[in-house]
Amino acid sequence: MSLPKLDKRVAFVAGASRGIGRDIAKALAGAGASVAVAARTEEPGKLAGTIYSVADAIGATGGNAVPVVCDVTDEASVHDAVARVTDELGPIDILVANAGAIWMGSTLDTPLKRWELCMRVNLTGTFLVTKAVLPSVMARNSGSLIAITTTGVRMTDLGSNAYWVSKAGIERYYAGLATELAPFGVAVNCLAPRGVVLTEGAVAGGIDVPPDMVEEPEFMGKAAVYLAAQNAGTLTGTVQYSIDLLERIGEPTGAPVG
Repeated sequence: MSLPKLDKRVAFVAGASRGIGRDIAKALAGAGASVAVAARTEEPGKLAGTIYSVADAIGATGGNAVPVVCDVTDEASVHDAVARVTDELGPIDILVANAGAIWMGSTLDTPLKRWELCMRVNLTGTFLVTKAVLPSVMARNSGSLIAITTTGVRMTDLGSNAYWVSKAGIERYYAGLATELAPFGVAVNCLAPRGVVLTEGAVAGGIDVPPDMVEEPEFMGKAAVYLAAQNAGTLTGTVQYSIDLLERIGEPTGAPVG
């Protein structure tokens, strides 16, 4: 089964200046979508990647992308970003809520500001970008909303931390939202890597995993392309894991992770 084409569709990818968001933005553009590369990063910093470098990379391969400044914790910034994309590219069909902050410390090692940062960026940020694009997809009774989560949500044997708790909140939010949007034909799903994608942020944060747990970034991109083509009648209200999804639809992944 080949991956679907997304010609004439507009995608808004939040948190797309690097890492998983960048790779998903490239994959959606490669499938034919016009992509808004949305994030705060305009200038190179400690971590590589900006909204402009990603948009330029997409353009260099023949894709259509626009860089958009967007702070997912600021409702006005999100509103302005969505309005600009709608003006330049047209109504939004696909949302990927990927912007994230990570903190993996135990409860006693978690300052309140770190807990609140994870909740504000990951959970509230997903709520704000989702709310901002709802008028577009609901008005046309079509579209696909995708929120990026993690297998850590279910790994309670490893304890708890602000990052996993915020992602668990996203999964509950999208599960209920799928019910809200079913009458409008809109697909609402979460997507997580089955393994560990060694993004710039993960490496900088000191994440160290065995080689057999590492997942190639392209798998999240391919899985997002598949989910972007769904509707409420085909697939909604689910949490999908990248490699599992690709294997189920017959898309080659090579050696399994984990």
